[in-house]
Amino acid sequence: MTTIYVGNLPFSATEQDIKVLFERHGKVDSVKLINDRETGKPRGFGFVEMGSGEAQAAIQGLNGYQMNGRPLRVNEAQERPPRPRQGGGGPFRR
Repeated sequence: MTTIYVGNLPFSATEQDIKVLFERHGKVDSVKLINDRETGKPRGFGFVEMGSGEAQAAIQGLNGYQMNGRPLRVNEAQERPPRPRQGGGGPFRR
């Protein structure tokens, strides 16, 4: 299973739109579009899960693909590096 990052999506794109687009290259296991936590509005990127061989074909076939006038950025998703922990509020303790 390979996770694909899909960026520069039109804000009008739906998970179904993305699934149909990627199914041209094989079976799509899942699609997840990311929304802003506070506003609930789309952030313009998401993730697609496909089998490895199909994922590589989709990446090559769809990177730069024009969707509603926007060139998609499609590549294999990278693990997010751990973010440093930030201290919470409250008094400093020794």
